[in-house]
Amino acid sequence: MDDDQLLRYSRQIMLPDIDIAGQEAMLASRVLIIGLGGLGCPVALYLAAAGVGTLVLVDFDTVDESNLQRQIAHRTADVGRLKVESVTASIAALNPGVAVEAIAERLEPAALQDVVDGVDLVMDCTDSFSVRYAISDACVNTATPLVSGAAIGLEGQLMVYDPRVADAPCYRCLYEGADDRQLNCAEAGVAAATVGVIGTLQASEAIKLLVGYGESLVGHLLVWDAKYMDFRKLRLKRDPNCPGCRDQH
Repeated sequence: MDDDQLLRYSRQIMLPDIDIAGQEAMLASRVLIIGLGGLGCPVALYLAAAGVGTLVLVDFDTVDESNLQRQIAHRTADVGRLKVESVTASIAALNPGVAVEAIAERLEPAALQDVVDGVDLVMDCTDSFSVRYAISDACVNTATPLVSGAAIGLEGQLMVYDPRVADAPCYRCLYEGADDRQLNCAEAGVAAATVGVIGTLQASEAIKLLVGYGESLVGHLLVWDAKYMDFRKLRLKRDPNCPGCRDQH
């Protein structure tokens, strides 16, 4: 690290759990963020601010005015702009030392797996079960850690898949059988801060995985109820018959 980086990240470096070694690990990391909406925006901004060296952004959508209530990396002037372009600009304004690779397309499974295979960590910030399954499968097949978040209404949840942990459950172990007929934010609504809280928790888990301190959420599902400020940490076991990860154990 140079002097500017030592100053920029000084408040993190002074933490014994991170220190210089942890900061250097983040600077050397490549993190893939899929989905640049309510979850992906805070994830991208916090990981950029924290000093993750390269962020790979994937989203084929453009900014809509209805996004602005919660998708904090986009501005009113960005309406109609590709989300990857808007978030790239926000990251550059926040921390120009972060490299950004933008992919403005819907990735098919083979292409998705190739992209996943080239990063250290994947952040699932999408809102579709079919896409989440594809991301989980790609992470299982490439042995890449995954932080998956979801939020709707006044509730959110978070889980971590880490292939380095024995019997780690994947996303399919939790939700196999669900489909895209389930409610989404466009149909059920979502409070602005709900996605902010879950996205920030995703970023926190990502930093822990990249640096290697504490205990991640692997093997658990964290559920948050904003209405009553209730957090529940539920044990999540691997499904031995899971079609996504049964052949990986």
